[in-house]
Amino acid sequence: MDNGISIGEGALWVLAWLGVMLLYTALDVAVWRKISPNRARLLNVITVAICMGGFLALLRAKLRFPTDIVKGTSLQGIVLAIICAAALYLLLDKFLDPVFERMLPGSEARYQETLRSLSEAPVVSLIQICILAPVMEEILMRGFLLGGLSIRYGKATALLVSSAFFALLHFNMVQTLSAFLCGVVLGLLYMRTGSLLCCMVTHMGYNLISYLTTILPLIHKKGA
Repeated sequence: MDNGISIGEGALWVLAWLGVMLLYTALDVAVWRKISPNRARLLNVITVAICMGGFLALLRAKLRFPTDIVKGTSLQGIVLAIICAAALYLLLDKFLDPVFERMLPGSEARYQETLRSLSEAPVVSLIQICILAPVMEEILMRGFLLGGLSIRYGKATALLVSSAFFALLHFNMVQTLSAFLCGVVLGLLYMRTGSLLCCMVTHMGYNLISYLTTILPLIHKKGA
């Protein structure tokens, strides 16, 4: 990827991953939930992990971009990543998301339904939300897209374009608006540290805080 990638190439790979997401979602709804309702969540997360591994292997084989996750990682970077995770939670979940929710009540209702669905299988949901998704999205969005676009278009354009593509991976409008801002913060962190691991720590940390504050209360409510 010495010559970088074009926006069109980046868009095609993001659309390809969106297609994979739609595929494993359809498989979950049409197959796993019908043949094994009690194990559907587990089967789905296994499918997601397999799809993720296959997609990243294909991406790596086609473009040979660097995938050294720990490169550039330092203690200072990890501390900064943890601070960024907490800051994202305060900025998005506590400040901006309530505003977006009032502006888009329909999207908020669908988002709450998604949260209730995730609360039905909390351990599997935790693995998918706080481990698999951050690893996949940081390698694709920061390691591949932001890094590749920066070579050809410069850092500012690459940051905005990669953040926009990152937002597209979140289908709900409330999440999409927040995801764009999240993508900007993660992109800046990657530019500052050069470390995918730091970006993953921030992404995982933010998702974990959101998980603990949104899904756990639903689980406790069901058990009450």
